[in-house]
Amino acid sequence: MRKLSLILLLSFVLILVTACSDTEANGEGSSSDKIKLDMWVFGSTGYEKLADEYMKEHPNVEIKIQSTQFDDHHNALFTALSAGSGAPDIAMIEVNNIERFRQAQDRFHNLYDLGAEEVKDDYLDWKWRLGENADGTFLYGLPTDIGPTAMFYRVDVFKEAGLPTDPESVKKLIPDWDAYAEVARIIKEKTGKPIADNYELIYNALRDQAPVQYFNNEDELIIEKEPYIKAAYDYTVDLIQKGYVGDNGLWTPEWGAAMDKGSYATLLAPAWMQGVVKGNAPNSSGKWMITGMPGGAGNWGGSYLTIPKETKHPEEAYKFIQWLVAPEQQLKSFKEMGLFPSTPSIYNDPSFKDYSDDYFGGINTAQVFAQSAQMVQTVYMGKNYKVVQAEIVNALTNVSKKSADPEKEWKAAVKRIKRQLERQ
Repeated sequence: MRKLSLILLLSFVLILVTACSDTEANGEGSSSDKIKLDMWVFGSTGYEKLADEYMKEHPNVEIKIQSTQFDDHHNALFTALSAGSGAPDIAMIEVNNIERFRQAQDRFHNLYDLGAEEVKDDYLDWKWRLGENADGTFLYGLPTDIGPTAMFYRVDVFKEAGLPTDPESVKKLIPDWDAYAEVARIIKEKTGKPIADNYELIYNALRDQAPVQYFNNEDELIIEKEPYIKAAYDYTVDLIQKGYVGDNGLWTPEWGAAMDKGSYATLLAPAWMQGVVKGNAPNSSGKWMITGMPGGAGNWGGSYLTIPKETKHPEEAYKFIQWLVAPEQQLKSFKEMGLFPSTPSIYNDPSFKDYSDDYFGGINTAQVFAQSAQMVQTVYMGKNYKVVQAEIVNALTNVSKKSADPEKEWKAAVKRIKRQLERQ
């Protein structure tokens, strides 16, 4: 009997130990056995709340999110990747900055190798394409939000100028850029106010509608070969010289105050600018409305979630980001944080169809931006995109602030661009 009792006791202990081991292997035991994922983001994404939801469903995964300022985030990531150490398991990269990381393709996992082809059709084609390399064989990141552009306008300024004020009538009034210039003339004559806050946003809107911009797929500079960028520059210069454009520096206190005062008529901006307008112009509810952009649409902003090669858990990292940016989670991000989805299936959701915003006159702003999002064209930006952009804006600034000769400024900008590219 003693031998039998001992055998039964040992058997029970063995079963208990095995069960505990299985529990820990499934992530339900010691936290030291959990798969730990570090994720770097910038700004206010609300991803912490979604990560908590994911961890509850996947108790064997522990996700730590670090959020820093925009430039600090991208600089730290670039430094870590260059050094070959210190990069996170998951890294968020803004759409314009992803060009900067193309030269470090070997430092990232190709998400096509992890199964990304299966979810490709869930996303807007142009957004997905911007996350690939030039020949489409390498996918850097899965799409997060986007920044489709539209025209914000002041109802009171349009009314003062004797112009229609409801969104559909304004859209018909300004279908293209010739009409925009004509309305700029009317508003200036009737009210003394400029049509726009800043020349940079006019130029950017035209640039974003061009079929090609600064580089071709071989990263060759094409601003002298193709007419589109010079045409955007010349159009903007013309409005500056006629006094139709304001001179408020973007993101300055003066720029924000002008939103509230109604010092200008239109703001050409992306979906996420809605929060900026509300924050800067709390007393202007009902005075701002939104309609389609002249000539089409563009995109300003949005990001990708990438997986650096340093991670020890690429499959687990991919499973999380695939879940995080799936349509269901993008809808949550839209409702809670205002991040505009890159998954068009959501645009038919009641949250979009029945959406209204009292601040913007009770109109369905979600549908305005959804329509814009589906008009954006795929454009290759190039790894040195920011170099060209900075020099052209500098030329426009000199024309606006110093009354500099536009042609001399253009030629000087092209010369500086070429000099910088030679050093790359």
